Amino acid sequence: MDPVIIVGAGPVGLTLALALARQEVPSVVLDEGPGKDEPRLARTVVLHEDTAALIARLTGVPVGELGVHWAGWRSMRRKQVMREVDFEEAGDAPLHLAQHVLTGALRTALAGEQLVRLVPDSRLDTVEQERSGVTAHTRGPKGTWWRGSYLVGCDGSRSTVRKLEDIRFPGRTAVERHAVAALRAELPWEDRALLHRMPPWRTSGPSAGEITARPLPEGVWRLDWLLPPGKDLVTPELLVSRVRETLAGWTGGSTPPYELLDTGVHTVHHRLARRWRAGRVFLAGDAAHCLGALGTQGLDEGLRDAENLAWKLALAWHHGPHEALLDSYQTERRAVVAGRLRAADQALPLLRGGGGLRSVVPGSARGHDALLTDGHLGRGPLGAPGSYADSPLAPRHLEGEVPVDTLPGSSVTDVRVTAEDGSFVRLRDRLGRGALLVVLIAPGTGVWERKHWVTAGIMPRLAAAVSALPHSAELLVAEEYPGAAPHTVLLVRPDGHLVTALSGVRPADLYSAAETALGGAPAKTEANAGAGSR
Repeated sequence: MDPVIIVGAGPVGLTLALALARQEVPSVVLDEGPGKDEPRLARTVVLHEDTAALIARLTGVPVGELGVHWAGWRSMRRKQVMREVDFEEAGDAPLHLAQHVLTGALRTALAGEQLVRLVPDSRLDTVEQERSGVTAHTRGPKGTWWRGSYLVGCDGSRSTVRKLEDIRFPGRTAVERHAVAALRAELPWEDRALLHRMPPWRTSGPSAGEITARPLPEGVWRLDWLLPPGKDLVTPELLVSRVRETLAGWTGGSTPPYELLDTGVHTVHHRLARRWRAGRVFLAGDAAHCLGALGTQGLDEGLRDAENLAWKLALAWHHGPHEALLDSYQTERRAVVAGRLRAADQALPLLRGGGGLRSVVPGSARGHDALLTDGHLGRGPLGAPGSYADSPLAPRHLEGEVPVDTLPGSSVTDVRVTAEDGSFVRLRDRLGRGALLVVLIAPGTGVWERKHWVTAGIMPRLAAAVSALPHSAELLVAEEYPGAAPHTVLLVRPDGHLVTALSGVRPADLYSAAETALGGAPAKTEANAGAGSR
C-alpha cells in the first residue's frame, strides 16, 4: 500500500511521521524548506504533561534534556503576589524549549527511521484524489509526482493543502500581539516562570502592562510584553527600552547585566477550519486551527491532533478503509479546539477590556489571574487536554461500567503497570503502538513475580477475553489506579484516552466497548463516498 503523504516538516508533521512509523506505516514528508530550522531563541514552545510525554516516547530523549521544566509559577499584580505554584510539590511542570530544538530532536529520531522519507525543497502545488488513493505534485529542484494512500496537511496557518481543498478558515486576526526578547540574565527567581500584570513602573494602558518571563536552558529567558491593540511598529529601540525598564523594575535598581540574543513580534490569530477531512485528505496543527491568546499553546493542540490521527490512519492503512473511525478525527479534535477558542473568546473581553464595572468588582483581580494561570499552565477550559466523552467512539449503556477518577474520553493517569513480559513500565510508555490497552487493577501483584499470579484468579478469563477482541490489545496489570476498586478493568485507546472502566471480567461489555472505540464494524467500501465533496 502507498505511504501516507505528510505536507509540512514542522513539529506536527514530524511528530505524525514518527507516530505512524511506530505503528509500521510508511510516510513521505514534503518539506518546503531546506531540511533544517534556523535557531531562534525568541521562538519557543511550552509543552504540558501529555504532549511532553508524547515527544519523549517518540524521540527516546528525556525531555528534560531539550528544555527546562519550570520549578514554579508566580503571578503578580502590581507589587502583590496573586498566586504561586511550586511544581516540585504539585507536579505536572510545563516544559519550555526552543522550537528549533524540538524539531531537531524529531529530525534526529527520523534519521534512523526507515519508514519515513524526508524530502526537502518540495513545495506542493497540486492534489488529486481517487477512490484508491491520492496524488500530489511538488515543484522546485526535486519537483515530481507523489502517490499516497492518504495526505495530511501539516503546512501551517497559510496551508496550501487547505486552499487546494477549498476549505474555509474563518476566525479573528491579530487577537493579541506580543513583543518578544530572548536574553541571558540573572533574574531573582531561578527556573520559575512569572506573569506580571500592571507592573508599578508602567502606568499607561490596560494592556501595555502585562509581562511574561519564562526560563530556557543555560540562563536564557524569553520575555513577552503584551502590546496595545493596533499595528504600531515594534522598533529595536522600543524593545531595548522595554528590556532595560523591566529588568531594572524586577531587580529593584539599575538595569543588571544582560545579553540580548534574539527578538521578535508574536501575533496571535484565532481561526478554525470548517472541515478537517476531505476524503483522503486531512488537516492538522495550524493548518486546521490557530489559537494562543491568554497564554494558551497552539502547538499542544497540534501534537494532540497528530496523536489522535496517527492510530486511526494506521488502523485504516493496515486493515482497510474504516470511514467512521477516520471521520471521528474531525469530530473529536475540532470539538475540543472549538471549545478552547470559545473559552478564550469569552475571557478576552473580561481580561483585556480594561476599566468599567469589571475592574472594581470585589475579587475580580483574582478571578482574572485564575483564568490567565489556567491558560499558561494548561489547566481548566483554556488549557486542559480535551475529553472525547461525546465522541462517536464512546460506548453507551454498558451494564458493567463503573466510575473511576478519570472520566470516559479523558486521558488516563500515568500509573506503573506490569507488562506481559513481567517488566514494570509506565502506562504512557505503552501508548502509540496501535494496540488497545486493557488494564486490570490488582493490588499486591507488584510484590510478586508475574509467573505467580498470571494463571491465578480472574487472569485466565480476562486474558481469554482480551485475545477475543476485534483488534490487537495488550493486557497490563496495575496495583492501583485513582478511584478504581480492585478487579476493575480499564479499556484504553492507543492514544491514551479511557474508553471505559468495567467491574470485573465482562467479555461481552469489553468486546462491545472495543468495537465501538474502533468505529464499529469496518465498512466494505474502498474509499470515502464524499472524497470529492467540498
